[in-house]
Amino acid sequence: MFNPLKTILMLLFSTMPFYSVMATPPLSTDKVTTEKSTVVTTGSRYEPLTLRADDSSKRTAPALTKGSHLKVYLPSLPYLYISHAINGALFRPANNTKGWDFDLATTYRQLSETVYEFTLRQGVVFQDGTPFNADAVLLNMHYFKQKPFTYSKIHQVFDHAEKVDDYTVRFYLTEKYGVFLNDVVWIQFYTKTYLEKFGWNGKPTCPNLAEAGLYGLGPYILTEGYIEGDRKTPKAELVANPLYWDKRYPKIERVTIYTELDSQVAKDGVLYKENALDITPIAFSQKVETILSPYGKLVVSPSTDNYTIHINTITGNERLKDTAVRLALNQALHQHNLLYFTYDGEGELSPVAVSPQFPGVREAMQHIQPFSVRQDPYTPEKQEQLKKILNGLTLKVLTQERFMFLWRGIEYQLNKVGVNLEFSITNTETTIFQQLLSTRAGKNTQTWDLLSWGNDDWFFYHPWTVFFTFRTSDVWSTMYKDPEMENLIDDMFKQTIGEAGYNENVLKIMQRAYDNAYLLFIPTPNKVFAVNKEVIFTPYKMASLPLWEIELSTMHPSIRQGAYPEELKKPVEIVRKNF
Repeated sequence: MFNPLKTILMLLFSTMPFYSVMATPPLSTDKVTTEKSTVVTTGSRYEPLTLRADDSSKRTAPALTKGSHLKVYLPSLPYLYISHAINGALFRPANNTKGWDFDLATTYRQLSETVYEFTLRQGVVFQDGTPFNADAVLLNMHYFKQKPFTYSKIHQVFDHAEKVDDYTVRFYLTEKYGVFLNDVVWIQFYTKTYLEKFGWNGKPTCPNLAEAGLYGLGPYILTEGYIEGDRKTPKAELVANPLYWDKRYPKIERVTIYTELDSQVAKDGVLYKENALDITPIAFSQKVETILSPYGKLVVSPSTDNYTIHINTITGNERLKDTAVRLALNQALHQHNLLYFTYDGEGELSPVAVSPQFPGVREAMQHIQPFSVRQDPYTPEKQEQLKKILNGLTLKVLTQERFMFLWRGIEYQLNKVGVNLEFSITNTETTIFQQLLSTRAGKNTQTWDLLSWGNDDWFFYHPWTVFFTFRTSDVWSTMYKDPEMENLIDDMFKQTIGEAGYNENVLKIMQRAYDNAYLLFIPTPNKVFAVNKEVIFTPYKMASLPLWEIELSTMHPSIRQGAYPEELKKPVEIVRKNF
């Protein structure tokens, strides 16, 4: 819905200088003139507001300063965001065009379409002091073979691993599998003690530690709580691993991860409370408040993240099985208005809710446009047509509370064509996944027609991040079976990014999802964080929080002695990274 006040604030913040309202006695008319604008107001005096540069990096605290403590809220996919801070794999996420960098491997060679050889890093030990070597890899792959993760095709194509020498291993696949290196990022290694106790989890989500302990290879040790895809504690505690192989990291002694907070509490914890919280995603409408707050700054980055809204054709409203109804729901959404009035411009239009930042997607978008770009849904003729198809439809929505800002925009647009939404709201992503992952088998215990979750990029610069919800034989899909889509996805698994036919297949998958309205298609978001002014933090574009890289300044409340200087409470310019 159009919000004049928000629009005025956006305009003010798009030009310099900014203005703040000063508490003054009423004035009949006060006219303030600057070089760039003239503001006329009644009853208040407006004065120029100067934003200072973010200078926290000029007073960086020494690594592992005594008492250094970072507090983070991760409402979506926390088990993915922190996994590589605790666990180790051959590759780890990186802010580069591949999406990964070497971790426990130092080199790799592809010997054939189905054989990959990795040289292991020497001198590495697990957090309990036991050695990491080829034998440890083989032991882990033995357990992986018994209960692998199932969200890709690796559980079907991995055959076996072979030891060449103490620090060289080969992986053998049963067929050409172009996304193998993306999966390698998530094949993490655990101590023998952990494997004998828990093994690999065999779940449709990535593994992580089932309990706290000295089980991993990462820069942080999980000392309290646990965070997995289908189960987690509201809080987890991490401490620096003194045995970590890369002595540059980590840089902070202790990290607390929160997974279940009210979004308002989380936002206020960064902006207005000292030492309550350091990093949290925020609603786009909270950008101005964040800039003006005494303790927070705004950090923004483009991303490969996505908001996924499932349409339940399995156990939901029977009318959702009708492609015409699903298409009408999508045609009723005005993506441009969602982007600029709900996202405050922080994102990109997308015809099938998959980030244009992924390889092949922007190229496909030359052929597929969002429905609202093809035809304005607000014309009287289109509105009348959509009302006839949707015919007073009432839909039940299951969502995390953090996405209600998005649903209010969607609700306004769907109400215009006679669709009513009934909301069931939770603070925990666990509830969302419990219902979503049981729907394919018809075992969801909560009735829902539309379900939203933060599908941040966990496959690292590959559209499989969203395409896996299109695989209609998978528990992550809530569409009825589509053999044609299954064949397209099987072809995609064989391809590597950039090889002949890759872009064409991405287009075919997107077109198939578009024509059948697989999801409720909305714009893809930028990452927008409220961050403590004294935290030095560059987000990754994907679903990984590089806890090992984050630093604190000497004025951070966990380190500082005495009060926070008033000078540092002044507003900080927007920190834009990765643009």
